[in-house]
Amino acid sequence: MREVRIATRGSDLALWQAREVAGRVHKALGVEPEIVTLETTGDRLKGSLAKVGGKGLFVKEIEEALLEERADIAVHSAKDLPAAPHPDLTLAAFLQRADPRDALVASAPETTLASLRRGARVGTGSVRRAAQLRLLRSDLEIVPLRGNVPTRLRKLEDEGLDAIILACAGLDRLGFEDRICERIEPELLLPAVAQGSVAIQTRAADPLTRELAAVDHRETAIAATAERAFLGALGGDCSVPIAALALLEGDALRLRGMVISPDGARRVSAETRFPLEDAAHGGARLGGAVLRDGGDAILESLRTEVSP
Repeated sequence: MREVRIATRGSDLALWQAREVAGRVHKALGVEPEIVTLETTGDRLKGSLAKVGGKGLFVKEIEEALLEERADIAVHSAKDLPAAPHPDLTLAAFLQRADPRDALVASAPETTLASLRRGARVGTGSVRRAAQLRLLRSDLEIVPLRGNVPTRLRKLEDEGLDAIILACAGLDRLGFEDRICERIEPELLLPAVAQGSVAIQTRAADPLTRELAAVDHRETAIAATAERAFLGALGGDCSVPIAALALLEGDALRLRGMVISPDGARRVSAETRFPLEDAAHGGARLGGAVLRDGGDAILESLRTEVSP
């Protein structure tokens, strides 16, 4: 039996994802994968990810393991992937998408985003979530929050926060769904690109790439392709307040995308609908429309802020 090594981060959620992929690979290909746990730069850093390179820092070492043939498969939360993939690597498959929405977890039961008290302290480590929260509720105090899912749940109590915002998918996968007070609709908080999706990455020239089509969830792959094409057209990554969500409607895809300034003062959003087979071009076209409507000015101001 041949060896298949799966590279992953060591967080509870990352390991859940890797084990899920391992089970699918074993069932589809008849091999027993080995899980290789790696520490990434993003795991080691304690400060703001947005200031030092964004969530792509959770990907670098895992991709290096693939390129150096220390692993055969890399498993990622798709929302952590940078817009521009490494030319020698490819996204071979996606697992079926979980709930893509953001979740409100509050210290008081039955709290919603609308019912939070004025001046409530809300924790998040996402510039996208923070920007949209400032747009919706300018009275809220946004508190920076880092750590894995269990750590963030502990900080809700330990740091005297009224609420925190996390991804529904991570809470559901780790069995914390009972902590969710509100699954926030995309009309209020548009999710991160490919949020809720698990991506399986391989070396592009590896024959394993073709074999992994057996575990690919077609609808998730199509939606992720459109959303990532939107992200790519804007030239951003998950450290920039860019959001998108693609929903299948029969033989078509409805895609909504947005870029917003970190303070929530400026926002450009657009929506379109196109055939499923046009996912990549449709996402790129929507990205171009957002840029032309003022998104380019928002992104330029962000680049100016981080320039030395």
